[in-house]
Amino acid sequence: MKKKIIAIIPARGGSKGIPEKNLVLVNGKPLIEWSIEHALSSSSIDEVWVSSDSEKILRFSESIGARVIERPVAISGDEASSESAWIHAIENIQQDDNIELVVAMQATSPIRNKRDLDSAIIKFKENKLDSLFSCNILDDMNYWCIDKDNDLYSANYDYKNRKRRQDLNEKFLENGSFYIFTPQGILDSENRLHGNIGCYIMEKKTMFQIDEKEDMEICELIMRNIN
Repeated sequence: MKKKIIAIIPARGGSKGIPEKNLVLVNGKPLIEWSIEHALSSSSIDEVWVSSDSEKILRFSESIGARVIERPVAISGDEASSESAWIHAIENIQQDDNIELVVAMQATSPIRNKRDLDSAIIKFKENKLDSLFSCNILDDMNYWCIDKDNDLYSANYDYKNRKRRQDLNEKFLENGSFYIFTPQGILDSENRLHGNIGCYIMEKKTMFQIDEKEDMEICELIMRNIN
C-alpha cells in the first residue's frame, strides 16, 4: 500500500469571536475553502481531510473536493486542542490508509503562497525532520508587561542596555498556518512539535490569522494582491 501525504484541517462549528467563522465569506469564499484549495493544489499532498463537528462544514468541504471525518463533540469545545482533532483523524484514517506525513493546517490562516506547502514538505524530507512549523521572521519587538504591583517592566529586553537591531539574534514567530509531522510522532508525543524540529519561513504578509472581525478586513486587503 502506497504511503500517503495527507492534509488534515480541523474546523469546529462553534466560534465565540465570529459565529460560524469557518463558513464566513473572506474575499469571496468561505474561510475554510482557502485552506482546502491550497492543499488540493499541492503536488505533494495525496488527500485532503476536514475534521469537524458541524454537518454544514462537512457537507461544504466534501462538495469542493475534501474528504471528511466527523469530530466527536467531546473534543470539539472551546478548550479542545487541535492535537486532539489531528490525533482522532489520524487514528481513523489509518484504518484504511498508510500515512507517511501529515500536513496539519489551520483554516484561520487563509493567506499562503501557492508554493508554501510543497516547499515545506521538501524541506521536511531533506532535513530529515520529525516535525516542522510555519513561521515568519519576527522584526525587532520590545515587549513590556505589568507585574503584580501594576508596574511596567521590559519583558524580553533590558531597556537600560538596548542593543542595536543588527546585534540581535534572528527570531521566528510561529504563525499557525500549518505544521508537518509523522503520524507516529504526534501519536507518541501528543504534541504537534516533537523530536527534530524545523521551521519553514513564510512571507510577512502570511502571518495574519482570522480570530476577530477586524482580522477579516486586514486579511481581505492582503489577499486581493497575493498569489
